Amino acid sequence: MTADDTGAAEHGAPEHRAVEDHLDALAAALHGPARVKSRMLAEVRDGLADAADAHAAAGAPSRAAAAARAVRDFGTVAEVGPAFQRELTIAQARQTARVVALIVPFLMACWYLVGATAEDAGGRLPAALHVLAANLGGLAAVAALLAAGSLAATGAFSRRPATPRQLPLVVAWTGTTAAVALAVSALTLTAGAVLAQHWPAGALAGAATLVAHTRLAASARACRHCAQLAR
Repeated sequence: MTADDTGAAEHGAPEHRAVEDHLDALAAALHGPARVKSRMLAEVRDGLADAADAHAAAGAPSRAAAAARAVRDFGTVAEVGPAFQRELTIAQARQTARVVALIVPFLMACWYLVGATAEDAGGRLPAALHVLAANLGGLAAVAALLAAGSLAATGAFSRRPATPRQLPLVVAWTGTTAAVALAVSALTLTAGAVLAQHWPAGALAGAATLVAHTRLAASARACRHCAQLAR
């Protein structure tokens, strides 16, 4: 039997069942970045194990009783869940803001290079596409600035009560707006490159933009869900 199997068997033992059942219920109630959530639950498990050891040393009739007391002292999911969910929501907001802040400037540079390459090759994008691309670029730039500001606002001060409760929702809709802009820009890039008879660069940039849109849209959707739970 491996060490992992031994650990799993110990967690499944009757004396640990109260702790594991409580952790399962807490895990089902919480939503957020998987890595942060996993680390959070591991810290809770360690804390409950230490508390159970303390109750056992204090004279609890059994290990199972000590674990049950540790869980009771820790609090129910309804009692402790909101605080954990708020922390996960801030983590999800930071993750979404980071995606926006990193992806949007890179893709804006790609869009610029596609336009410049098309003109160098003798092609010319239609005026309507120029206007649409400029508006999309401005919208994406605003989203990137808001994302950068959100990262700053949820940095070292993320656990302080002063952090605006609506900020994660703002980040979620900022990410959603940027995702929509990316989707439209991908179509614009592809159509413009074809019309300018310089489709390879446009198709490549459009494909990269669609991939970024998918990643950002998923993160923004998760952020909206977390923000709703944290209200």
